[in-house]
Amino acid sequence: MAIKITSDSTCDLAPAQIEEYNIGIVPLIVMKDDAPLKDGVDITPADIFTYTAKTGKLCSTSALSEFEYTEYFRPLSEANDAVIHINISAEFSSCFQNATKAAAHFSNVYVIDSRNLSTGQGHVAIEAAQLAARGLSPEEICRELNDLTGRVEASFLLDRLDYMVKGGRCSSVAALGANLLHLKPCIEVIDGRMRVVKKYRGTYDRCIQAYVTERIQNRTDLRHDRMFITHAGAEPDTLAVARQAVAENGRFERVYETIAGCTVSCHCGPHTLGVIFIRTK
Repeated sequence: MAIKITSDSTCDLAPAQIEEYNIGIVPLIVMKDDAPLKDGVDITPADIFTYTAKTGKLCSTSALSEFEYTEYFRPLSEANDAVIHINISAEFSSCFQNATKAAAHFSNVYVIDSRNLSTGQGHVAIEAAQLAARGLSPEEICRELNDLTGRVEASFLLDRLDYMVKGGRCSSVAALGANLLHLKPCIEVIDGRMRVVKKYRGTYDRCIQAYVTERIQNRTDLRHDRMFITHAGAEPDTLAVARQAVAENGRFERVYETIAGCTVSCHCGPHTLGVIFIRTK
């Protein structure tokens, strides 16, 4: 049975992973000065950071419409026995709602709410591809994925708060206090929503070392087949700190490094770094 796995561009998978698992990517829309641009096609995170630095303004992201999903699914539905599409969390965007409406036009298109974003969503897409390769039916794959989504643990450490302030998600007073105290907030995706779960103090590299270590050290509930280090243009020294902390505290068979896409970049800003993995229970 030919089953095509697809995902929103918010999954932040690297080109090598997209090719390895043959995952179709549908780009979401990034709005820059009221101009709609395709995520990863017409605009990159580096473009966003340059634009914000020059203008002081943020780009924003926009969901695809039911019509756009319908047009994307149509040729895939005709060419495959089934299509399984992985969406960004329904709590972050109307993508899942719109994709579900579009899938209703076809008898062989299935839509999964990843309850996550970035490579938390990427984990779900890779899992779907692996299950399809094992020969599971579309219904069996969807059941497995819906069980998996609650066990994907995604979190990020922010280096700066000005993007959150500009986006209205953090007050300027709170940001000033955090900056004066050298606080770096850790954001975790819980039940499909982002929440600040801890604040680290010190230089960013020192905070990264502590953050990564605490996320995985002495954990007995983790799957060890793969994990992600995903970042928004982190400095080489910071990446080296994260890699070392993962190597010292984890036993992961594959450690992927990916660049955070436009959605994370729009809201969290440069240098943001996260470790994303799957729990066994």
